[in-house]
Amino acid sequence: MAGHSKWHSIRHKKAANDAKRGKVLTKHAKLLAVIARNDANPETNASLRVAIANAKADGVPKDNIERILKKASGEGSDGVVYSEQVYEGFGPEGVPVIITSLTDNTNRAYTDIRTAFNKGGGNLGSSGSVMFLFEHLGVIAVSREQRAEDQVFELVMEAGGEDFEMVDDLIVVTTKFTELGAVRDALEAAGAKVEKAEPVYQAKDPVQLGYSGIEKLEAFIAKLEEVDDVDEVFAGYVGCE
Repeated sequence: MAGHSKWHSIRHKKAANDAKRGKVLTKHAKLLAVIARNDANPETNASLRVAIANAKADGVPKDNIERILKKASGEGSDGVVYSEQVYEGFGPEGVPVIITSLTDNTNRAYTDIRTAFNKGGGNLGSSGSVMFLFEHLGVIAVSREQRAEDQVFELVMEAGGEDFEMVDDLIVVTTKFTELGAVRDALEAAGAKVEKAEPVYQAKDPVQLGYSGIEKLEAFIAKLEEVDDVDEVFAGYVGCE
């Protein structure tokens, strides 16, 4: 279950790194545009429902979301088409890293990410070089709302979740990546308040790092997150107790 707590700490740190309002809005605008490209109707596109809920949770205004969906459905166009890209490699201390990107220029994204790897002491690898070291999962954060543990267990199992952990005032539910939208919808239908639902890459056997190693890795991740086209960074490590 350490992966769940790690997800929570990653998201907490990511929120701090994404404190600049423009970065948050741009990230969600790109993601919504990609997901809505073939189906801009959230009633028939489960992934889009999740993306809209996440955008709202991060404070993206309703008008912004509606404008993006109108463009995706053909009502106006800004001439920009974003694509999803995944990059793999190793950071300092041999830590495997997966980077997801939303970009309108794959050559620029690759060049900028490779530069960040080089400057940060990492090595950008080829497709498949570290992917086998991770599991692709869906993680859903739900408000606990005074539920007892047996009530939480029943809620999660009936919704189709595979596992869960209590993290502060949240229930962090893990599911298969392909079931993320369905489990999220089932939790909401059962009356749960979903705070966030996101795909994650979780390391199967994370590298253990001491204080100095974590400092190096965090500096490396910060360089990657400075790249405009970078969406998320997933690093396979845990701190030594």
